[in-house]
Amino acid sequence: MSHPHFDVVLRNGSLVDGTGRSAFSADLAIIGDRIAKIGNLQAATAALDIDVHGLVVSPGFIDVHTHDDAALIVRPQMTAKLTQGITTVIGGNCGISGAPYDRRGPPPGLLRLIFKSDHCLAPTFAEYVKKVRDAAPAINAAFLTGHITLRMQVMGEDLNRIATPGEVRQMRDLQVDCLQQGSLGLSTGLFYPPARAASTSEVVEVARPLGACGGIYTSHIRDESDKVIEGLQEALQIGREAGVATIISHHKCMGRRNFGRSVETLALLDAARQHQPVAWDVYPYCAASTLLNEELVAQSSKTLVTWCDPHPEFCARYLDEVARALGCTPTEAIPRLQPAGAIYFLMDEADVTRIMCSSEAMIGSDGLPEDLHPHPRLWGTFPRVLGQYVRERGVMTLASAIHRMTGKSARQFGLQDRGQLAVGKYADVCVFDAESIRDTATFEQPTTPAVGIHYVFVNGNMAVANGTPTAARAGKVLLREDGREFAMNRTS
Repeated sequence: MSHPHFDVVLRNGSLVDGTGRSAFSADLAIIGDRIAKIGNLQAATAALDIDVHGLVVSPGFIDVHTHDDAALIVRPQMTAKLTQGITTVIGGNCGISGAPYDRRGPPPGLLRLIFKSDHCLAPTFAEYVKKVRDAAPAINAAFLTGHITLRMQVMGEDLNRIATPGEVRQMRDLQVDCLQQGSLGLSTGLFYPPARAASTSEVVEVARPLGACGGIYTSHIRDESDKVIEGLQEALQIGREAGVATIISHHKCMGRRNFGRSVETLALLDAARQHQPVAWDVYPYCAASTLLNEELVAQSSKTLVTWCDPHPEFCARYLDEVARALGCTPTEAIPRLQPAGAIYFLMDEADVTRIMCSSEAMIGSDGLPEDLHPHPRLWGTFPRVLGQYVRERGVMTLASAIHRMTGKSARQFGLQDRGQLAVGKYADVCVFDAESIRDTATFEQPTTPAVGIHYVFVNGNMAVANGTPTAARAGKVLLREDGREFAMNRTS
């Protein structure tokens, strides 16, 4: 009797399968890009046979909120993500995507936050996907279409107004094209000036095609501070009227006046869940990061400059210190530093924890790869959850945390055969030490890799071996596929 032979066998691991089920002991075998068998494989042989006794074997982590749209093309090794155990990222968040945009020259305004040049932008979603595929990234990626990008494509730089009915139709038609080419759905960043002038009805109309094809709507809401309830209510209204599942991006309550209001916001979201599909993502830090913005500076206990085009020497310095160097107040310094980015310390740890442990929370890093001095969440988010919140603080179980990083995320974003350890699923696998995993990235040294990740497999290929990334570049672009024919009648 011949013994089964596999490409890879991981033996004696503690499997946490991504469903929320508690850990169980088993071996896991891989053939090609799929999981072939789980169980007692003592008699099996393999081309690569690894004893992972004492380690956790989980699905590769899914980072549901990223801005890796350019990084996947210009730095396809994706070291910051692989060293966290991340095997799939969702791009196109906060209204900013790499397509559809065909205007040439340096990316203007908010696009500069993600794209340093027009090399990574494309006039169609399909052409953007080709750029990512040609770069051969080491991890999987799926993408939303950004409402801000749609606005900038249709309206140019004349964005400080409500779109005309004709412009809304153009945006909706472009959204249809993106959906037909595999976009997961629509994202908005209504907080930002390129979209702040948009009416609720504009977003509803652009989002209407999503419901017909199982797309999703994600929202960086219009206000995450004093009007956080109104911002959430608007996002929920858009989801209801467009008939689409809604995901609240990086849910938070900003500013000291709003500390503790997550009790109120989560009650609102839980009530909404009774009659419409809604979920949210969160990152495990009390500091946010985006463009340098006077409104956010005013709410923050301190502000750290992350990049500054006219004064790169001020990168990684606090705004108060920069203002002293310039001989002015922090408020006066802000326009002198533009364009620039910053980290803002403006959340309460109790809110972060409460949101992370809430019913439909997923984990997303929201890292900004193009920042010269990025927020440590870019390199540390997922190990930080497992090290600090699971092991050290015990605010959630290992199985629950991994579910929020894998199976729940795959289900919410419609990623077929991902996020779960089961026979026939894609072999995206992370092997880590639950007793030592932790983030090492800090606000002072933000690009240091996590520790405790031993092996990572992407589509069956070993992408991290003994804690070190390999040369494998086995990532795939994951397109929206729900098995239903999609058609949308256009109006001229």
